[in-house]
Amino acid sequence: MLILVTNDDGIYAPGLAALYQELRDLGKVAVVAPESEQSAVGHAISLSTPLRVKKAPLVGGGFGWAVSGTPADCVKIALAELLPAAPDLVVSGINLGPNVGINVLYSGTVSAATEAAILGVKQAVAVSLNAYKDADFATAARVAGRLITRMLEQPRSEPLCLNVNLPNLPESAIKGVRLTRQDTGRLVERFDCRVDPRERVYYWLAGINDRQGLDPDTDYAALEAGYISITPLHHDLTHYPSLEGLRGLEK
Repeated sequence: MLILVTNDDGIYAPGLAALYQELRDLGKVAVVAPESEQSAVGHAISLSTPLRVKKAPLVGGGFGWAVSGTPADCVKIALAELLPAAPDLVVSGINLGPNVGINVLYSGTVSAATEAAILGVKQAVAVSLNAYKDADFATAARVAGRLITRMLEQPRSEPLCLNVNLPNLPESAIKGVRLTRQDTGRLVERFDCRVDPRERVYYWLAGINDRQGLDPDTDYAALEAGYISITPLHHDLTHYPSLEGLRGLEK
């Protein structure tokens, strides 16, 4: 089995290193990841600048490819040029911080896995950890490895991205696994207004308030309750109920 590992935190991120070590028991692992952090770039791809690729040493031995682009770029160039064959599995992560709710649309981690599905990879998984500090990536990688092994035992006929979010808890404290839908509630964001040394005003996104009144069947609610959340995602953004409602616009 050929496995492609990527992320949006950069090729030297500890979450990627832990995932790489864990997945080596499942098959041959190739790492193609951004050379620097690309968090929240969404599904952006590079058009006006060339992609530069260089070898990078990996924790635990071997090397990967560091790409001067986005997570989606990494998957594209890996499948088109770098890998000897199409991967059987693409795993993106482990991201520092959860990717639930509306954040799925901004996430480079999720977009890398979605890009793999777009390109025809049937097993594509995004893995994120619900922590911004004191992240236990070793535990997260073990849990993710077991989940991915179970996923591989259920082959799919069509490409699909599975968005997995893990609680930052000891294994014994994780309550279980829930299949969830994406929370679509609006986040309440806060910007800090600051002044630089040249007295120019700038703004920095400083905080996102917790969602209130969560539906229990959503990714956000399951993760907050201590469960592993698994949400199947696809890239068809069509709002099908509106196709008939807007039919009057056709001429």
